[in-house]
Amino acid sequence: MDPMSGPYVIRGSVSLPEAELLWRFSRSSGPGGQHVNTSDSQVELRFDLAKTEALPPVWKERALAKLAGRLADGVISVRASEHRSQWRNRETAAVRLASLLAEATAPPPKPRRATRIPRGINERRLREKKQRSDTKRGRSGRDWG
Repeated sequence: MDPMSGPYVIRGSVSLPEAELLWRFSRSSGPGGQHVNTSDSQVELRFDLAKTEALPPVWKERALAKLAGRLADGVISVRASEHRSQWRNRETAAVRLASLLAEATAPPPKPRRATRIPRGINERRLREKKQRSDTKRGRSGRDWG
């Protein structure tokens, strides 16, 4: 097996553990001529999220919670079949998995602190509202004539 193009970094110093990635190849649908009937270019990459030790425990919990809908027995799977070459599909699948895990392990956003609206802004809004109202009132053709 050829060496992959470097470790796929999830975030910081954490990257996808090569040893825990399960690859499966199958025939891909789509273009490719006669070659497509003989080559297994579709790639399915599986990663056991529930049993991995490569992720910090906090990240693992977050990922398991966020990806719950996509997991089958704690295993996340990613497919790639857009390229005609198996190699490029492997790259695509690994990058996809890494970005999926990066998103799923991201810390929750900081809660928003409520702030007061400055008085000037509120006054300007009301002034513009009044002006608009006057403009529209002036449009009715009541007192023409």
